[in-house]
Amino acid sequence: MSAIVTLKKNEGRTIKAGGMWIFDNEIDTVMGEFADGDIVIVKDFDGYPMGRGFINRNSKIRIRMMTRNIDQEIDSAFLYERVKNAWEYRKRTVDTESCRVIFGEADFLPGIVVDKFSDVLVVESLALGIDRFKTEILEDIKKLMADDGIDIRGIYERSDAKVRTNEGMERAKGFIGAEFDTDVPIVENGVKYIVDVKNGQKTGFFLDQKYNRLAIQKLCKGARVLDCFTHTGSFALNAGIAGAKSVLGIDASELAVRQAIENAALNGLSDTVHFECGDVFDVLPELERAGEKFDVVILDPPAFTKSRSSVKNAEKGYREINLRGLKLVRNGGYLATCSCSHFMDYETFTKIISQAARSAHKRLRQVEYRTQSPDHPILWAADESYYLKFYIFQVVEEM
Repeated sequence: MSAIVTLKKNEGRTIKAGGMWIFDNEIDTVMGEFADGDIVIVKDFDGYPMGRGFINRNSKIRIRMMTRNIDQEIDSAFLYERVKNAWEYRKRTVDTESCRVIFGEADFLPGIVVDKFSDVLVVESLALGIDRFKTEILEDIKKLMADDGIDIRGIYERSDAKVRTNEGMERAKGFIGAEFDTDVPIVENGVKYIVDVKNGQKTGFFLDQKYNRLAIQKLCKGARVLDCFTHTGSFALNAGIAGAKSVLGIDASELAVRQAIENAALNGLSDTVHFECGDVFDVLPELERAGEKFDVVILDPPAFTKSRSSVKNAEKGYREINLRGLKLVRNGGYLATCSCSHFMDYETFTKIISQAARSAHKRLRQVEYRTQSPDHPILWAADESYYLKFYIFQVVEEM
């Protein structure tokens, strides 16, 4: 018999709006025996059934909901249906050669991420309850893909994020099953990459920017392009493959720059796409002092804030790089700028760009606003699933 969790009166606002989390301070009582990671029944203060989810006393997110049906058993058939729905959605909405197959809460499988890079899966499990189902979920993915003629040759686990310790879990990294070469070749938007699933950031490659990278191609033919925070060169290489006259990519990581240089060679772009290792905050003022101008400037920084408490400091960083980036765009050129932090919301990010434009004495004509690729679906009311904000502007002198 599952333990029963009862919410305090006037609490549970997130799940009542359609979200997936219940926080520790929203709970009134827990009746019955349970262990951390177990499935529990959730009821409102008046006994109204809210659904079922897994509980963990180590986490501020005390319960992650698995279903709104209080009678639904969380068994093999349930998990298979969830995974099947996620895979069918990807087949309808994105190029599945390389894509995110499971996106945690947004696929109603909270706490787990699974990425597909060609014929390799990379899994990141960040919650105790879902960790118990990890092996079964991966087997379901392999079976569904095999039914579509896709043979998965290996699985690598990247559950090595610090946040895992907040769940009372040890970090985990390594092969699940047979070992394989962890430098995995993929093709995206016509660009070839080697994805390092063992040592690359997060699961090895940022799939969420797939169609944003494609969107900048049409701006880059014959252009002089600056790609800041280039990582392994993805935006720079999309510019190069589109026919840019010259591309300069900058990143602070020597490993990332080495991989970017290798990726440029892989695409036959070594003559036009070049990379330098450096701190973008130092390099942009140097380029400005040298009088450099670019037709397209791309700003794809890491998340400057991973908590609400550090948002104010992050605002300064976003304002600075957008100010510097805008000053390097020639009159009539283009700026692509983004934030990948959930805590840097749309309104704040938009305000920061506006402030930077005023300070740089530039006017902005919005070309488009984009978010993450559809294989990272945004579940309304689950705010954590909406994190990537991506603008493209034409930049013109004040008139």
